Amino acid sequence: MLTLGIEEEYLLLDPATALPVPLADEVRAAVDLEPVVNEREIQAELLQAQVEVATPVCSDLAEASRHLLRLRHAVSSAAKRSGCRIAACGTAPCSGPEPIPVTGNPRYLAMRARAAQLVDEQFVHGMHVHVAIPDREMGVAVLNRVRPWLPVLVAMAGNSPLWNGIDTGFSSWRTVVYSRWPVSGPPPYFDGLADYEARIQALLTAGAIEDRGQLYWQARLSDRYPTIEVRCLDVQLRADDAVMFAGIVRGLVATAIRDEKAGLPPTPCLPELLAAANWHAARHGLDGVLVDPAGRRHGADEVVRSLLAHIGRSLEESGDTRQVSSLVSRLLRRGTGADRQRRALATDGLKAVTELISEP
Repeated sequence: MLTLGIEEEYLLLDPATALPVPLADEVRAAVDLEPVVNEREIQAELLQAQVEVATPVCSDLAEASRHLLRLRHAVSSAAKRSGCRIAACGTAPCSGPEPIPVTGNPRYLAMRARAAQLVDEQFVHGMHVHVAIPDREMGVAVLNRVRPWLPVLVAMAGNSPLWNGIDTGFSSWRTVVYSRWPVSGPPPYFDGLADYEARIQALLTAGAIEDRGQLYWQARLSDRYPTIEVRCLDVQLRADDAVMFAGIVRGLVATAIRDEKAGLPPTPCLPELLAAANWHAARHGLDGVLVDPAGRRHGADEVVRSLLAHIGRSLEESGDTRQVSSLVSRLLRRGTGADRQRRALATDGLKAVTELISEP
């Protein structure tokens, strides 16, 4: 069974104003008081109103769930002691007139010097799923096989409809914000590991990116761990939804490895069609139709169920079928995080949204 890990990014909010507050250092110091949290499990992020948590390597979804709940509750408690709340939302619902300070990391400071407006508006928060791969050559093959499914994940995980206090009309505005960086969106198709590395080197040589961390493709090989990292998901309101996506991503990776070993051809996918499908997914979420990996329009429910069918054998082998299928069915009934935020907004405005996204 492939091991996995989950990273989540949270926004720090003033509970009275719903505005981001630069209290990341205080929150991280307060978390250090918690004996159940390792210092490597909570990290600084680009802006001082953001924190990131990372689970240890996990063997199964139950273990991942325990760690994620532990981290969410520890950081939530630390935030309350520091006078703020953590918010599990893909974008900040609103922001103040003054920029939030950048974390004093040389890399982050260099990014702001290069693109101040983009950094000042980088109030976006995702969840990243790491899944173990046998080697980097296989990892590139996995990228080629999972890329057509990334828009479906974007649609399912949409949890960022609000920006500057208004409804953007998008389910995942975070996806749009990220698209403003030079290297973003679904990754291209690669002709093996050498091609992958050559393209990255070309981007570095051209100055399009300053380091490999600025490869904001929605899926990439990790440079720190022997994993593939899927990054297209908005952070989720609930920990069990995050675990559901971890199970789905692991299922996609396991299926890709098996199909690669069997010599099955990858699904052909034109880059311009994939980019358009990704935009459509970010815009509409699960409302109406989606573009499937073959480029055909179907009802969103049908495309999601075709994803489950695609990874069905892998879910069965990992023992995840019942849990993932049940949570996906709940998602299709209840709607995405973006749907829930919109319902809260219609009920009692930004106050209700703040309460919704601030539940640990």
